[in-house]
Amino acid sequence: MEKLIITAAICGAEVLKEHNPAVPYTVEECVREAKSAYDAGASIIHLHVREDDGTPTQSKARFEAVINAIKKECPDVIIQPSTGGAVGMTDDERLQPTELHPEMATLDCGTLNFGGDDIFENTENTIRYFGEKMIERGIKPECEVFDKSMIDMALRLAKKGYIKSPIHFDFVMGVNGGISGDLRDFVFLRGSIPADSTYTVAGVGRYEFPLAVAAIIDGGHVRVGFEDNVYLSKGVLAKSNGELVAKVVRLAKELGREIATPAEARKILGLA
Repeated sequence: MEKLIITAAICGAEVLKEHNPAVPYTVEECVREAKSAYDAGASIIHLHVREDDGTPTQSKARFEAVINAIKKECPDVIIQPSTGGAVGMTDDERLQPTELHPEMATLDCGTLNFGGDDIFENTENTIRYFGEKMIERGIKPECEVFDKSMIDMALRLAKKGYIKSPIHFDFVMGVNGGISGDLRDFVFLRGSIPADSTYTVAGVGRYEFPLAVAAIIDGGHVRVGFEDNVYLSKGVLAKSNGELVAKVVRLAKELGREIATPAEARKILGLA
């Protein structure tokens, strides 16, 4: 079985210090949280950036500042910028971090109701455009799927040349408006991707660690972090992203799965 790649989604665009005081906003706070996750065993830092007051931004300059600062502390870590941005941003605004030519970036593969009147819009034309830009800029996409139909969209666009194969998927499970985090639904998504694909599971809230265990056993990979969940266990706030990563490392050790280094993660994902 391949070694386990752990991704740390250190801040997201929506979670706030009101939810957990350790959620990072500033450059220095992002470095602190990235390093805590890296030191604990994460090979990939999934990155959103904020202004110092917590406002989400897709500013190329802000991404560059945070990425450079993280790289000084964690030179070999894989940094995966989000192109999701925040609800209401334009396509080109969301794509700004790809102008920095990172190794990976996220590619959301469908539209989602986020609750209330919020719609996270990703039309087919948007997905094609993002896919073309990532191919042009030499970036491997992580195809973010919140439901089975988004897997189908990714596979269809891959056949048309907008996404290169083999595809790396991220099953984001338990989000309001998307597929649940039940084991039944994990098995459904897992069985819907090609044999040569790789995948990561990001369980939201209480689904984070049960789905991590499922992925560890199955041979997939795991994402944890404040973007998805701020608790180490029920009612106990995590002190850092590193605590969440360390819990996955302990679970993997108990289940006999070794942890991938960034260099090993690059080989598994075809980045090296």
